[in-house]
Amino acid sequence: MKSRILFCGILIIALVISCAKNPFTGKNTLALVPNSEILPSAFAQYGQFLKENKVISGTSDAEKVEKIGIKIKNAAEKWLNANSYKGYLKDYQWEYKLVESKEVNAWCMPGGKIVVYSGILPITKDDDGLATVMGHEVAHALANHGQQRMSAGMLQQLGAVGVAAATGNKSSETQQIAMTAYGAVTQFGGMLPFSRSHESEADKIGLTLMAIAGYNPEQSVVFWSRMATATGGNKPPEFMSTHPSDETRIANLRRLVPEAKAEALKFGVTFK
Repeated sequence: MKSRILFCGILIIALVISCAKNPFTGKNTLALVPNSEILPSAFAQYGQFLKENKVISGTSDAEKVEKIGIKIKNAAEKWLNANSYKGYLKDYQWEYKLVESKEVNAWCMPGGKIVVYSGILPITKDDDGLATVMGHEVAHALANHGQQRMSAGMLQQLGAVGVAAATGNKSSETQQIAMTAYGAVTQFGGMLPFSRSHESEADKIGLTLMAIAGYNPEQSVVFWSRMATATGGNKPPEFMSTHPSDETRIANLRRLVPEAKAEALKFGVTFK
């Protein structure tokens, strides 16, 4: 009993002292691993990735990736400065790379290291489509989603230790049942919804960034509709996925477009 009380006490203390407020979401979020540790590791992984993959440079597509990336970065800085968060990005080291790959994907590491795979360009098609993708990926970094996922994973592992301690005097069969149940509950009731919420947050923040950067947020709906068609097929039900369903995402974007336009208007950016 004493060990369980101690475990719960440690867990509560960890949760209380490891939360940080994110300016883009207004939420207190898990931060068990500080950015002072995450960013150097992310930069090293990024450098290794570039060594192992073919970076496309000197083409119009590569120039477009860099141009849009800079505009998205500038939009983030404008928003942060206007909302009294000047210096929030001081440790970022922005880079924007186009990498040759058939994979339909893009990502932004913590600290502003952005990669766009050439395989997604036929779906983005134009500047607005590419700005949708890059705004979304940059939003993940700005909202510290990587940090939150790492923290949540650590708590999930800590919880497993707690389950093991609580069932330590039970039969091996009971222990196995308890661990299996714990894994299912935390995965479907915690980790997957957590990941889907990050995707929705990144959509919302990304819309705002692309709008402030001068790209029409209405075109995000057009892009994600194309994306749904291009990547269609046997997708898992939403509750089993790390991402919202195509229908959920597109409906949310339609709802958020007016809000993004209103935010852009504060910076003198208007759309027809």
